[in-house]
Amino acid sequence: EWEEEDFFWHTKILPILRELEKKDNIEHLCLACTKLYQTLDEGNMLGKRLKRRNILLKTLYKLVDIDSDPLSLKLAKIILAMKVDGKNLLSVCKLAFKICRNKKNYFIIQNDTLLDYLLQVLWDEDLQTNNEALIYCMAAIKFMLENAELRYKMVSKGAVEMFLELMKQINNIKEHDTYFSKLGHLLVQLAAALRTLADCPTARRRLSDSAAIPELCVALEQRSSDKDLCLCIVRILSKLSTYSDFCAALADCSRCYILFLALLNKYQKQQDLVIRVIFILGNLTAKNDQSREQFFKEKESVNTLTSVFQTYYDLDLNAPTGHHDSKRKGKKHLKHPTEAEDVLIKLIRVLANLSIHPKVGAALAAAHPVVGLLVGVLEYKSVDACEELVINAATAINNLSYYQVKNSAVQDKKLHIAEMLLKLLMSDNMDAVVEAVRVFGNLSQHHEIRDFIMQKKIYKFMIALLDSKNREVCFPACGVLLNLTVDDNKRAFLMEEGGIGKLVDCLQDFGPADWQLSCLICKTLWNYSESMRSVASCFRGDTNTLLVLLTALLDEEVELECSLDRDIKDCQRIYWEREFKPVAEKLLDRIQSHHSSAESITPF
Repeated sequence: EWEEEDFFWHTKILPILRELEKKDNIEHLCLACTKLYQTLDEGNMLGKRLKRRNILLKTLYKLVDIDSDPLSLKLAKIILAMKVDGKNLLSVCKLAFKICRNKKNYFIIQNDTLLDYLLQVLWDEDLQTNNEALIYCMAAIKFMLENAELRYKMVSKGAVEMFLELMKQINNIKEHDTYFSKLGHLLVQLAAALRTLADCPTARRRLSDSAAIPELCVALEQRSSDKDLCLCIVRILSKLSTYSDFCAALADCSRCYILFLALLNKYQKQQDLVIRVIFILGNLTAKNDQSREQFFKEKESVNTLTSVFQTYYDLDLNAPTGHHDSKRKGKKHLKHPTEAEDVLIKLIRVLANLSIHPKVGAALAAAHPVVGLLVGVLEYKSVDACEELVINAATAINNLSYYQVKNSAVQDKKLHIAEMLLKLLMSDNMDAVVEAVRVFGNLSQHHEIRDFIMQKKIYKFMIALLDSKNREVCFPACGVLLNLTVDDNKRAFLMEEGGIGKLVDCLQDFGPADWQLSCLICKTLWNYSESMRSVASCFRGDTNTLLVLLTALLDEEVELECSLDRDIKDCQRIYWEREFKPVAEKLLDRIQSHHSSAESITPF
């Protein structure tokens, strides 16, 4: 074997090394390196087999300082293929990092096998012995991931699974261990790589299959004092939380809410970290009632959210107005929220989501600091200044105003809230208008608000909205009108403002397509007609149209045509039978059988 290798060395390798020692020009050196790699590979001399390996490596390391990335790439590949360790491994990993951080080199990198050798280093090398070399190796790979083709190659070679296995090994090293803090730097690079992979569909599937979420949560808990690492991991989780499977996996991590609350308390003024934690909480609580309850039950959860709310509320309130105005000239100009506004937008979304849960919503409705801050946003912020923030605040107040609970902060402030909503109604932003109308729908169950609506002539606005031909607008507007007709002394406004005709038009427009809205219209007309003396004086020119409509809508055949989807049809049939049919039949009967005398009937 020695004689064979000696012959191989002198006849095949040594001539190439002499060419390399000339250092004549870059192109010749690159060709010589290509030839050297091929010769070593064909002779099965890669790795640690070659007895004169040190002589070969010394020759190669003498070329490392030459300023040429193509040559450096060739050298790095051969040196890594020779399975170096210790300082030599650190040196070649630094060289690979230098090559990979330059985007101009992506083309030559993707046509070579450097990636395979770097992944092999990650897989083979000991965490504690070669920690620094692994940091540079991982950093080089992180830069490679920015290239789509290299990213695809990496995922297909099992990089995702490799990264998570590496994270698991690091997570197994406890805080008292000597290497704990040193490995934090490697974990930052690893997390940055996973953050890039979170955008890739094929990588996400592998992250899901490899149970990435629990390992990320362990790393987050163990390294909570490392702000940079926390930010990296939270960035990954914020991206993944937009997908339902990852959201479910995160919700299954029992300590995730404790972790997020701890981060919000620890880094409350670090906007980049806070906004991502809040975003994750918004996604977790968006569709899952169990998540809403679980988060709410965590110690100091509401107090923590309130504290963050107050911090960024104060920052936004005290922000220089000139800075805002210079960015926001003209209604059609694209308005980007400030950093403080962005946190508030996402935090209020969390509160709105939480309030969907009956118990949580009832508790938040009685939380005076929370309601006070929400109302405060409506006081100082205009729709033109930050549309999303104002609309989110109105949405949260709408959700909370649903709950009729003892000590409700919403009920205590209802007249003040109504004043703030009046500003939204006067805006030219239809989304803000609709949200304000929804809140009035809940608040108008109270006689003080009904009086306010009449006093400020808001009812005229509600009637006008019935012309929109938009269900999302007509439904809440009709809800307010229904509540107003509970009071006998307020019913006449419907005729004065042409409201009856508009309600009948709505019934005709939506009919069997929306039994909920149709039911609401019929209830409004029922209340309105409670004390009528004659059909003609009550419904005037709309009487015949209303009779024909009600007769048609009470026909089961018409009801069956409302939807082609079987599940929706079944749901609609139940609503038609239980809700619409009873009130529509009573209304039809009243119109048909009514003479001159008034009837005594309890309003809905």
